[in-house]
Amino acid sequence: MALNLDVIGKKSDTVPFVYNKDLVIIYALGIGAGVEELDFVYEKNLKVFPTFSVVPFIPMFLSTIVPQINFNLFTMLHGEHKILVHKPIPVSGTLNTQAFYDSAYDKGDKGAVVNITFETRDEQGELLFENKAVLVDRSAGNFGWDRGPKSLPVVPPEGKEPDFSVEYAIPINQAALYRLSGDKNPLHIDPGFAKKGGFDRPILQGLCSFGYAGRAILHSICGSDPSRLKSFSARFMNVVFAGDTLITEGWKAAGDSYIVRTINQHGRIILGSAIAELA
Repeated sequence: MALNLDVIGKKSDTVPFVYNKDLVIIYALGIGAGVEELDFVYEKNLKVFPTFSVVPFIPMFLSTIVPQINFNLFTMLHGEHKILVHKPIPVSGTLNTQAFYDSAYDKGDKGAVVNITFETRDEQGELLFENKAVLVDRSAGNFGWDRGPKSLPVVPPEGKEPDFSVEYAIPINQAALYRLSGDKNPLHIDPGFAKKGGFDRPILQGLCSFGYAGRAILHSICGSDPSRLKSFSARFMNVVFAGDTLITEGWKAAGDSYIVRTINQHGRIILGSAIAELA
């Protein structure tokens, strides 16, 4: 299945996204927040998790990006994701997002890698946040372009204990709850569809795991203050199932950055090559 490479180097139309406090709370619940995190689940003094940045990304990706570039959803993987937060996210309003098709690389039989940046602005035109997605279409390689640079893994310092470690159990219904934030892929709820995808049962959304890790970071090193998280990036390494436990660990690095890793209860890396930067 061939990609539409004519879009590389170009930008999409701007897509609006209207939301309210209810969706902010639904997202917080979807990444495991509870009443002990009252400011994130109660409208009285509501705060927005920085990883809410991914919420307008999902519908735009499905409605605009997939048909424009001709991704094959059956063979596409979300390889890496990064959010950059420039201003605290409002609790309601209209967000306007435009995508920039940064680059595409030909990995031969392993497929194509496409890098896309999404810029989201508020109603006054101020840049609120960016999403940078690395997407792999395993069916779309061998089109004759450059293979692209090799990305070196970011690993925690050997033998050093993490500066923080947070453990969250994933409830049985978490993937069903996270779907209410817009990721309606049946892979995460339909056992029959999951089996067709090679899994014996539905898997948790990758961006839900990303949100769990971001939540752990926010409460561990940001004092639960959303304005203190500048960016968070991670590579999706393995899948998560309902009932798993996610352990997010961080090691202080240069400046105001931390090397982060999320593993499951068996020690398998879920999110790797991850970095959090504080404002």
